[in-house]
Amino acid sequence: MAPQQYRKPPQAPPKFTATPSSLIEDTHKLIDRSRGVQDTIVRDITSESASFANVILPMARDDNKMAIESHIIGFYQAVSTDKQLRDASTEAEKLLDDFGIESSMREDVFNLVDAAFKKNEILDPESRRLLEKDHKGYIRNGLGVPAGPKRDRFKEIKKRLSEISIVFQKNLNEENGGLWFAPEELDGVPEDVVALLEKGTGDKSGKVKLTFKYPDLFPTLKYATNAKTRQRVFVENENKCNENVPLFREAIILRDEAARILGYKNHAEFKIEDKMAKTPKTVDDFLGDLRTRLAPGGEKEIQQLLSLKKEDLKSRGEEQSDDGRYYLWDHRYYDRMMLERDYSLDQQKIAEYFPLQTTVRGMLQIFEELFGLVFIEIIGKDRDEIADTRKGSDIVWHDDVQVFSVWDDESEGSGFVGYLYLDLFPREGKYGHAANFNLQPGYVDEHGNRRYPATALVCNFSKPTPKKPSLLKHDEVVTLFHELGHGIHDLVSRTIYSRFHGTSTVRDFVEAPSQMLENWCWTPSQLKSLSHHYSYLTPEYEAAYKETAGTSEVPEERIPDELINNLIKTKHVNDALFNLRQLHFGIFDMTVHEPQSHEEIENMKVSETYNKLRKEISKLDGPEVLGDAEDWTWGNGQATFGHLIAGYDANYFGYLSSQVFSTDMFYTVFKADPMNGKEGRRYRHTVLERGGSQDEMKTLVDFLGREPRTDAFYKELGLSR
Repeated sequence: MAPQQYRKPPQAPPKFTATPSSLIEDTHKLIDRSRGVQDTIVRDITSESASFANVILPMARDDNKMAIESHIIGFYQAVSTDKQLRDASTEAEKLLDDFGIESSMREDVFNLVDAAFKKNEILDPESRRLLEKDHKGYIRNGLGVPAGPKRDRFKEIKKRLSEISIVFQKNLNEENGGLWFAPEELDGVPEDVVALLEKGTGDKSGKVKLTFKYPDLFPTLKYATNAKTRQRVFVENENKCNENVPLFREAIILRDEAARILGYKNHAEFKIEDKMAKTPKTVDDFLGDLRTRLAPGGEKEIQQLLSLKKEDLKSRGEEQSDDGRYYLWDHRYYDRMMLERDYSLDQQKIAEYFPLQTTVRGMLQIFEELFGLVFIEIIGKDRDEIADTRKGSDIVWHDDVQVFSVWDDESEGSGFVGYLYLDLFPREGKYGHAANFNLQPGYVDEHGNRRYPATALVCNFSKPTPKKPSLLKHDEVVTLFHELGHGIHDLVSRTIYSRFHGTSTVRDFVEAPSQMLENWCWTPSQLKSLSHHYSYLTPEYEAAYKETAGTSEVPEERIPDELINNLIKTKHVNDALFNLRQLHFGIFDMTVHEPQSHEEIENMKVSETYNKLRKEISKLDGPEVLGDAEDWTWGNGQATFGHLIAGYDANYFGYLSSQVFSTDMFYTVFKADPMNGKEGRRYRHTVLERGGSQDEMKTLVDFLGREPRTDAFYKELGLSR
């Protein structure tokens, strides 16, 4: 039972009771209401009378209200177990996107926005930013192009790109393929992974089905001793969504055409113009410099891993299979083996100390201490009480989902903050990666009252078994903390308009707050506080551990210092190869969005470009070297690369460039004392609360007390000059 002061939040949580038909009906109502607001402004306001208050503000308030429903309408396609509901969500999102394109290209509305903009009224800073962003947005959506065939073509492209994005992500979410293996082909894969695989019947009798979901895929690539198994899994995973291949190609061609209609040289110039980097040259120079610095380290790491591969094959009497090459499907396997051999790092042993639920609680406690928050899980009768319908199941979309009410602690005023949802296990039709989804943004309504946010973490960690709870590898602990960081950013944001709420910042900054928080997962004191050996959770788990380990004793309850020290030492092992992999993604992204001419992108062999760049940048061999002649068409990794279709196009560099900011913030403020609550609260109020309501560089300068620098970033990577 929650403490009394936290029993009744001032705002009820959203409900997840939609049906396929209600989703479509509600979407049409939202669109009709919003179109009505625009029509009324056009009818009642003239260019002479146009102002922020009578043109921009009514539309901003309508955007606020629309977001309260539209985010959830689109969310169903990522999490619902009902295919009809997912399909309806997809259809609804297309309707909303089409309406968004229609709205953004209304010349009658733009004329009034332009008139209000030119009046140069005195406004508060966030309202000024809204006016400037809205005005620029209409121009970037084609209204700087004279009416006629070109503008019509631009609108047609925008609609088609919206369709592609929706179908592409739907294909990824609903991908349900896999490979059938005999048990011996999975030698080395942890038993608790194999035990959860689907058992074959009929002609598949005696085999198990390995899916491409993360809890199956990654352990197999890390532990399967059979190189042919790893190769097959890797290659098939690169080809799991080949229906997306033509969609990706069409998207990059259409983006280039649209950018040129607007007068830009290419899509990258269009997309980066309003980011912190401003120009493609800044991005290309950053990625190129980093590649130059990382390349020697990558070559050295490959040689060390090749030596380990040689020893491993010899120890298993398989010297004849050693061709002196280091393959893409070798890397997770030998990287893991190196960590175990040279650093005594047993990831399975470390995972025993990070059961999912105790780790989540530990992370929330860190956020409580650092940011002055209180998390109250809403369970049992409290769910019924908090739901207006008195039916607690209405406030979640699946039985697995946990929901928390989030509050300020006494030092922060004890006010309500919002709702946090955790959806942590894989299931059919569900979004396949780890991400934070805003369900409802926060803002200030027309009466001056705060509307509180709701945010959801959607992940895919292994499910518990009768003998073990869900256990997190250390990289999964980092992932969870990272996504929770996005969730906290979403929760504590305090903006006037939903447009700027939480993570609604420029793409080359948005990852920085979460990346900074990853450092806590490499801090000995925090690893110790997060840990809790699973054998202490229940008598059943204790008995199962003793049986499996063949011992009558249980280990220490908290992770031993020796294990922590071994883990910390591995933070930058094979780091050059990891970052070269990120560079491959970033440079491929720029390559397909920065062609010299439209003909160049039309003629580009996209899959070959993706695979060749990976080889050139990472130096890891793929199947292209196995035949008589090099074949670069063996895989279509870009077809599984949802980021480049879902908003990170010509922006993937942001993952690397925002690390510059995140490392600078951590080194400057938190490295000496990560749990400094005074600085944590200053970070909350100076950085996280601002969302996108002011220029992100101003946010950084306000927090750091100076312009950001790259020193800490290169020092952390061991690349200081």
